Amino acid sequence: MAGRVVLHYFNGRGKMESIRWLLTVAGVEFDEIFLTTREQYLKLLSDGDLMFQQVPLVEIDGMKLIQTKAILNYIAEKYNLHGKDQKDRVMINMYAEGLQDLMEMIMMLPFIKDPKAKLEEAESKAKARYLPVFEKVLGETVHLVGGKLSMADVLLLECTLMLEEKFVGILKDFSNVKAFQGRMTEVPAIKGFLGPDSKRKQQPDDKYRNTVMEVFDIKAPFL
Repeated sequence: MAGRVVLHYFNGRGKMESIRWLLTVAGVEFDEIFLTTREQYLKLLSDGDLMFQQVPLVEIDGMKLIQTKAILNYIAEKYNLHGKDQKDRVMINMYAEGLQDLMEMIMMLPFIKDPKAKLEEAESKAKARYLPVFEKVLGETVHLVGGKLSMADVLLLECTLMLEEKFVGILKDFSNVKAFQGRMTEVPAIKGFLGPDSKRKQQPDDKYRNTVMEVFDIKAPFL
């Protein structure tokens, strides 16, 4: 399907949520096909759509793309959210990959036997390792790279909102990051995505966790 973008994933955040965010900021409308049964997943495998037997899967420009970072980079490049040159792009990618590392710690919580310890680790690393980096940069500029909106900005906003859901007041010592968050939420496309009836997904619940485990044939929490 070369026209409208189609996302194949669960009806939940996971690794697809950053892709939803980026497409929304780029002004790209998309359809979603939710995985709800193992049979759907096996069909994607038998059709040869999942190169490494993993989702997310995104149909765009006549291609079927997998691997979250590759998909994000393609969208960022296509819609002018990837900087003006190689130096901008590598900085955007460094920021983006760091943010993805932090967000993945939160994404994995529903599948962990002892989420309390992992939650504490995520909070500690956010405060000591990740947020100080962005606080420093945003003390000198409005956007993270090149003085313009990029994928890095979009993922930072997504990440800060995720952190605040789990750790109330976590940004109180990071005033530049909090101010950045406020500016970003006023962008019309983002304001719409944060509003009712958008395609933004809610925090994962038991139904989401159970569906993922059923589709991938996981018998118990695996971490």
